[in-house]
Amino acid sequence: MADELEPREQAETAAAEVEAVEALVEPVGELAVEMEAEPEPASEAEPEPAAEYSDTELKAILEAVIYVTEEPLEAKQIALALRQPLARIESLLAELVDEFAKPERGLQIKEIAGGFKMATKPELHEQVRLFVKNLKPPLKLSLAALETLAVIAYKQPITAPEIMEIRGVQGGGVLKTLLDRKLVQVAGRKNVIGKPILYKTNKEFLVQFGLSSLKELPSLKEFEELRRLAFSEEEAEATTEALELREAETAETPAPEGAA
Repeated sequence: MADELEPREQAETAAAEVEAVEALVEPVGELAVEMEAEPEPASEAEPEPAAEYSDTELKAILEAVIYVTEEPLEAKQIALALRQPLARIESLLAELVDEFAKPERGLQIKEIAGGFKMATKPELHEQVRLFVKNLKPPLKLSLAALETLAVIAYKQPITAPEIMEIRGVQGGGVLKTLLDRKLVQVAGRKNVIGKPILYKTNKEFLVQFGLSSLKELPSLKEFEELRRLAFSEEEAEATTEALELREAETAETPAPEGAA
């Protein structure tokens, strides 16, 4: 047939069709390559790098952590917590032990049960014992005294009638106790009829309660907790005294006649 293509022309046509198809396929291939080249999701965050300390800084840190910890601290435990090489921690610990072993130091860092602990030197135990023995006994206040002291601390300067009105009970004896303990002092007189004496806390009050100023007084909520603890201690002491008295009375009571 005349309209049929010659073999050569048919081959050229087929080649052209193949090129056209390949031209369409190539972009798809490139896209596939680009998709494979996308970065993978980030893995888990790397651990924080170790902090950089000079030997002087790190020794000070070691001294502090050994001081505040009751149980002996192992070198491996310290190295892990501070993210420092174990060899460096062991070297600085050895230096600290030598420094505290000097005669001018009253404390020592000693190795106990595989760990390090701070303690007083054995040769000073007798002097330390005598010192502790002569310390003032810890401050103990009754619930009534603690309440009265709190009223004065938060409302100062304040008069005895005003304290009594707030507490709802008489408190002359308690006020005298606080004056004798030097926790409160006279702060003049109030300019009203009768000119009642004003009371306020003093430096000894701050010392006994570990305060630098009255601004550090606990909140009322914290004071209520202290009040609750004080009440519990009073109850416990009263119960103990009652039991001891009962035991003493039982021991003194003669046994009935004829008892085995």
